[in-house]
Amino acid sequence: MRIIICGAGQVGFGIAERLAAEHNDVSVIDTSEKLIHAVRDLLDVRGFVGHGSHPDVLEAAGADEADMIIAVTLYDEINMVACQVAHSLFNVPTKIARIRAQTYLQKQYQEMFSRDNMPIDVVISPELEVGDMVLRRIALPGASDVLRFADDKVVAFAIECMEDCPIINTPLKQLTDLFPDLPSTVVGVVRNDKLFVPHSEDHLLAGDLAYVVTTVEQVRRTLGLFGHDKPEARRIIIAGGGNIGLYVAKKMEERQPHTRLKIIEHNRERSAFVADELDKTIVLNGSALDQELLREAEVQDADLMVALTNQDQANILSGIMAKRLGCKSNMVLINNSAYQEFIHTVGIDSYVSPKNVTISKILQQVRRGRIRSVHSVYDGRAELIEAEALETSPLVGAPLRNIDLPAGLRVGAVYRDGKVIKPHGDLHIRRNDRVVMFATSDAVKHVEQMFRVSLDFF
Repeated sequence: MRIIICGAGQVGFGIAERLAAEHNDVSVIDTSEKLIHAVRDLLDVRGFVGHGSHPDVLEAAGADEADMIIAVTLYDEINMVACQVAHSLFNVPTKIARIRAQTYLQKQYQEMFSRDNMPIDVVISPELEVGDMVLRRIALPGASDVLRFADDKVVAFAIECMEDCPIINTPLKQLTDLFPDLPSTVVGVVRNDKLFVPHSEDHLLAGDLAYVVTTVEQVRRTLGLFGHDKPEARRIIIAGGGNIGLYVAKKMEERQPHTRLKIIEHNRERSAFVADELDKTIVLNGSALDQELLREAEVQDADLMVALTNQDQANILSGIMAKRLGCKSNMVLINNSAYQEFIHTVGIDSYVSPKNVTISKILQQVRRGRIRSVHSVYDGRAELIEAEALETSPLVGAPLRNIDLPAGLRVGAVYRDGKVIKPHGDLHIRRNDRVVMFATSDAVKHVEQMFRVSLDFF
């Protein structure tokens, strides 16, 4: 696939790195010579210095033969114009734009991005995507990478196996025997920074990070079996009243009206605006790094501190400070992937990466076949995928145990006629079943092949 990426920042670089590794023909455009030099030096892509919305630059990058343009510069308007130019002059089939300003995304303007107006096929709003991820994490304390599939009937999440985890050192097949009515499947394991797909004879060890797929009704029970049956946070402090912080607070007021929320926002005008937008949330003006202000917010009695400012360092430090002052848990927003490697050692319980969320949204458009949903996990080393089985798929017809699946792939759940089925050896996958899978990066291409429309189908 020939793809043009406008913007070589952290998100653009991350997308280019991922797509180039999968042998796509990738061109990257940015106004910064420094960023383009880095792209050329570190990745197997072509780099062009210039404005991604300029026709001559797009033409030089190969827009006349491109299958897709992904516009993720810092400016919404440049992203929108780049897609318009790519459509009007070069007839690029698929156009994706990152748009941050919430005014463009209001319901009354939803026709703006139609083919007859501003022809953008996929609009990505990092603030909303990250906000939803934060809300899912809050709803399931103790879990990370909380994802939903199959009309929200299937939940996948990652969970750390602690020393007191009741099911460690037990073969996975024995867990099925012990809990036959539990529709939960361990689909991936990270051990000593190595990720693998487990077999039924394998067992979990203390310190493992397990990826589990289950039904929405059995999430709490599954967390309990892993020793993480924690009560939902009822006293929450949010550091940062930007778009993400405000979105999270609004949704929390709607969904959990009994939760006590407080927001700390350093900008006085923004604080006043956020206070007007919310009904029950207390808004404090000041720095989340001010210990006296944290005490005024009663951080010592809080269940959770969620740091959502635009500064990674401030998020990390405020999260650490909150826990040392008595807050039970913390969650931070981190843009720079370099920080993600060590934050657990300094007292951060969990983090959310806007880059990972954005890349997952884009991969969903890049993947071939009947792929309905894609989520990149563990720094891109694996993906959780929901795909629809076609009549020509090699998965359809034979018992699951007789299908030669690649080593890096495991089926976590099958969704059929509104019901979730736990996979087992005798299961026959049918046409139109929606299959939720865990696939390591080297197995993703096999997934695409399994769910592509065969020429024989016609």
